[in-house]
Amino acid sequence: MSRVPSLLGRLGAGLTRMGERLDERRAAADAEAAAGPMMVDPAMAPPLAEPPATPEPAAAEAKSPVPVAPSGEHAPEHVPPPPSYAPAVAARPDPVLAVPWSMRVAAEVGWRLLVLAGTLYVLTQVISAIRLVVLAFVAALLITALLQPTVARLKRMGLPRGVATAVTAISGFVIMGLVGWFVVWQVMDNLDDLSNKVRDGIEELKRWALNSPFHVTEDQINQIAKNLSDTIGSNTNEITSAGLQGVTVLVEVLTGILLAMFSTLFLLYDGPKIWQWVLKLVPAAARPGVAGAGPQAWRTLTAYVRGTVIVALIDAICIGVGIYFLGVPMAVPLAVFIFLFAFIPLVGAVISGALAVVVALVTDGVFNALMVLVVVLAVQQIEGHVLQPFILGRAVRVHPLAVVLSVAAGGLVAGIGGAVVAVPLVAVTNTVVGYLRAYARENALRSAVAVAETPAPEVVAAADRE
Repeated sequence: MSRVPSLLGRLGAGLTRMGERLDERRAAADAEAAAGPMMVDPAMAPPLAEPPATPEPAAAEAKSPVPVAPSGEHAPEHVPPPPSYAPAVAARPDPVLAVPWSMRVAAEVGWRLLVLAGTLYVLTQVISAIRLVVLAFVAALLITALLQPTVARLKRMGLPRGVATAVTAISGFVIMGLVGWFVVWQVMDNLDDLSNKVRDGIEELKRWALNSPFHVTEDQINQIAKNLSDTIGSNTNEITSAGLQGVTVLVEVLTGILLAMFSTLFLLYDGPKIWQWVLKLVPAAARPGVAGAGPQAWRTLTAYVRGTVIVALIDAICIGVGIYFLGVPMAVPLAVFIFLFAFIPLVGAVISGALAVVVALVTDGVFNALMVLVVVLAVQQIEGHVLQPFILGRAVRVHPLAVVLSVAAGGLVAGIGGAVVAVPLVAVTNTVVGYLRAYARENALRSAVAVAETPAPEVVAAADRE
């Protein structure tokens, strides 16, 4: 029993010394914190205590539902991992990657096609609204392409540009006016004779129908004539309004002719300056390509107009001589109509040939009409297989399907004028696209050669050191 107080005394003295040591260490730590961070020798540092074991997720949540950062602020919320018994869920792929590649390509192409279709629609609406101005300017371009070589030839002979332009334009317009006057004069001069021959031709057709194997009776023919007369009498108002509309069309035609004349004069005189002004509207990056494509397009248009005029003139002369020797009335006006309609590819030849056949049928009978048809078909075959390939050449060669579609589209958009300008527009567009494609390929090849010939920076640095 006597040892118990001595043990208690020793225990108390030990606790006292332990408390003093703790106070000394706490005071030293406070002094180090006040003095700032300092380097500590790792050998002198006390051994680190082992980190406490990480509690289970549920226990951690129960002990500290809201963790607190050392600064006193709330730490960001931590999402615990799913429990082990939860089923595995595969991550969803990116929606863009889930769409097939072909569908993505189709969508990219589709919206671009929609933009192009909208642009073309707006462009056609604008052209339809100002159709008269557009057709007059396009006609001026075609006439300029026809007359510009004459201006250049007169300039080489020593005439000033203004005088050469005036002489060429006035001569061209005078010749066109004389041709138009001659056609009108021939039609008016032969109108009475043509009316009599048409009447005789109708009687001849009536007799042929009565004697034909179709068993047509005279009562049926008279009924058809009566229905036609009644139709004309009941539609007098429509015919009158059509006549008034014809007057409006005549005024528009005269206005278009005046616009075409003035535009032709300015294009013949200031064509290069106008082209330079147009180039300024093109972005600088695309200006060199457009500047090179312009002369190519103009050469194509000039070749097309010159070749078409030569082919139309040959057709008109050959068919006119043929129907003249066959005794068809108004052979010269019909030849002029054949010349004018030859500017509408494919369709114009059919219309002008059918007109000549109909005139021969109602004036000279079936046999003469068949002979005129033979002449027209023979000349058109020579034109399609000899004249056009030889005169027009490959510079303006357009596929027949493109010709048919372009003529149909031009006729729907702008009538006869649109059908006339459709094929030269397609030919010029084909030339421009081909030139721009070749120009882009040449630029890419030139850039590749320049990159290949450029020395590497290491080689340049080594050469400089040497």
